[in-house]
Amino acid sequence: MSTNIENQGGAMDSLKWGVVVLVLLAAVVGNYYFDTVSVLVRAIGVVVAIAAALGIAATTVKGKNAWEFAQESRLEVRKVVWPTRQETMQTTLIVFVVTAILALFLWGLDAVLVRLVSFITGV
Repeated sequence: MSTNIENQGGAMDSLKWGVVVLVLLAAVVGNYYFDTVSVLVRAIGVVVAIAAALGIAATTVKGKNAWEFAQESRLEVRKVVWPTRQETMQTTLIVFVVTAILALFLWGLDAVLVRLVSFITGV
């Protein structure tokens, strides 16, 4: 069923994606072409162009799929049980301590290996 939907919008979707690319390209070129115009006006123009491109892209099959995915992701984020401040601090402290211990171990191992190679090579 989804294959039929994609085939129905294939040519039209390609046209829409072409328009999206042209609108974004126009935003970039226009920003450089009108370099004497106020930065605020150019920024507003670029934002409007990006919004228009996103609006056009949202009407394609891939755009609708992306929007649906974003909504489902948002629902999944709401289901996450986030750690408390205390749990976060404890975990961070554990990571720092383990990192420091591992760094000291690797530093010591490096020192031993350097001396061993120096002893073998006579340098």
